[in-house]
Amino acid sequence: MKRFLLTFLTFLTLLINTHSQNIAQQSIAKEAPKGFDVVRTGTAHGKIDTIQYNSKTVGTSRKALVYTPPNYSKKTKYPVLYLLHGIGGDEKEWLNGGSPQVILDNLYADGKIKPMIVVLPNGRAMKDDRPIGNIFDKDKVEAFATFEKDLLNDLIPFIEKKYATLTNRESRAIAGLSMGGGQSLNFGLGNLDKFAWVGGFSSAPNTKKPEELIPNPQEAKNKLKLLWISCGDNDNLINFSKRTHDYLYEKGVPHIYYIEPGVHDFKVWKNGLYMFSQFLFKPVDVSSFSKYTILGSPASTNIRNGKYPQLLPDNRVAFRIKAPQAQKVQIDLGKKYDMTKDTAGFWTVTTDSISRGFHYYSLLVDGVALADPASESFYGMGRMASGIEIPDRDGSFYALKEVPHGDIRIRKYLSTVTNTWREMYIYTPPGYDKSSDNFPVLYLLHGGGEDQRGWATQGKTDLILDNLIAEGKAKPMLIVMLDGNVNNGGGLAGFNENVLKAFENELKQSAIPFVESNYRVHTDAKNRALAGLSMGGLQTLYAGIKNTNMFNYLGVFSSGWFANNPTLSDPQYDFMKNNASTINTNLKQFWISMGGKEDIAYENCKIMRGKFDQMGIRYTYSEYAGGHTWPVWRHDLFGFSQVLFK
Repeated sequence: MKRFLLTFLTFLTLLINTHSQNIAQQSIAKEAPKGFDVVRTGTAHGKIDTIQYNSKTVGTSRKALVYTPPNYSKKTKYPVLYLLHGIGGDEKEWLNGGSPQVILDNLYADGKIKPMIVVLPNGRAMKDDRPIGNIFDKDKVEAFATFEKDLLNDLIPFIEKKYATLTNRESRAIAGLSMGGGQSLNFGLGNLDKFAWVGGFSSAPNTKKPEELIPNPQEAKNKLKLLWISCGDNDNLINFSKRTHDYLYEKGVPHIYYIEPGVHDFKVWKNGLYMFSQFLFKPVDVSSFSKYTILGSPASTNIRNGKYPQLLPDNRVAFRIKAPQAQKVQIDLGKKYDMTKDTAGFWTVTTDSISRGFHYYSLLVDGVALADPASESFYGMGRMASGIEIPDRDGSFYALKEVPHGDIRIRKYLSTVTNTWREMYIYTPPGYDKSSDNFPVLYLLHGGGEDQRGWATQGKTDLILDNLIAEGKAKPMLIVMLDGNVNNGGGLAGFNENVLKAFENELKQSAIPFVESNYRVHTDAKNRALAGLSMGGLQTLYAGIKNTNMFNYLGVFSSGWFANNPTLSDPQYDFMKNNASTINTNLKQFWISMGGKEDIAYENCKIMRGKFDQMGIRYTYSEYAGGHTWPVWRHDLFGFSQVLFK
């Protein structure tokens, strides 16, 4: 008999361990299946009790509901989830609208969750905590913040004394809907010594700003087991979830950002509970977090209210367009992606993970390249094309921030060189109109296939300078963004010294005189800079090096004299060799930068720098990985502008 009992106990232990292992290792579906919230017969059920606890914080006895799992035993210690309601509810809101006990019972029956106690409190910590009258009254709203003290000092100690609970932070979770979602993020992230699992479902405006929620991202990385943020795609409060997600992405804090079709209702919140609870109190695979979503977030470059393209958490992009009569539709993002058509005439595809920053793309409809009507269009590749902005963890330097902002001004001027009306974009720094000072000027040039709009729109010039000036890292300056397309209809094939000379004439005889006649700027070389990317870099090399008496600062981004075109390049090197001393004397900064070895201009630039070294031409060299792309050029402007006019 004794031997039988030992054998049975060994078998039972093995069974329990196997069951626990399966719970920990199982794959979690992306959304709840049909019937997940329907009571099942023939399965074990948990129990809902109403409890009362003494709240020293409020000065009264308060109520809460407690769910204990099927087969709850005081001999076993359980982890605890605190589940919070919205601004118009109380401790019964989840019970009445969300059937949490049914959802959890079914998950437990399917072996998908760890047994846990769930506490459903009243998050309105005041003596009369009923959701009556004007629920938006100041004192009632403030009571939701007061609940943090009630939770930590009164409710949690009561629960852990009355029930068989585990009391370490790894065994405590907090989540909630709407106002309760904001509370969960505020209280959970504000008390990482108390909670390791935090979830916000459709979090409301009470959610603190991300910088306040997570002032120490590294601590959050170290202590959080799971941070869950979810919302319906048509919820008017989604921006509060999105701003938190954006900050977490920038700071590299692992989290799940889950977007699903829906509004601000229990359909979304029930699915949130179904998904969130399956992760709790067991090992999690952080590397899989990015796959747990149904929808992505609309790209910031979409037109107003445009739902697609959508960015998924791992920077894959989902496209969806309607073209019922088309035979073949593709997305061209450098790589072409075939789209699939459904019975309603919608074509869809999800791309690979796309690199950070700004990218041009086109729709190919039966072989014709078109701009996506759901996206903003940008002049690039020699035509209007769609553009998409992929989140960049290193992109905070061009983020819109609460700092003084300058202006982008669009000016027409009559060119005395081409005898045509031309256009320039001019950035004026914060406070320009109220100041009587004169300012230095950077003349900034675009690349081939682009025009004067490039640096202002794709380049984020104004935001970069606004942020730098606010931080005291760059001097207030004007930036004049010129149209570098002067008498050149042949692209690179027609790019010769005559084209470069035409631009030099336009710069010196028309653009600079117009700026200096219409704006308060210094007119000496030490207060003038010239820089450009790609084609604009060649224009800078030509017009800048030949006129160091006019420009004391030159910036060459992703460019270099052509190694395979000695007819163009050799005369430039000869000029530099013969004038090396003057160039070195006049230039306070000769900045050359590349987008790493993947930059298409890298070899030309490398050869050019070798020649500069032989001539003794002094320069500063910088690399920023990213190839021949706008993320690199934005970073070039960020770096170059900090060394100007000092």
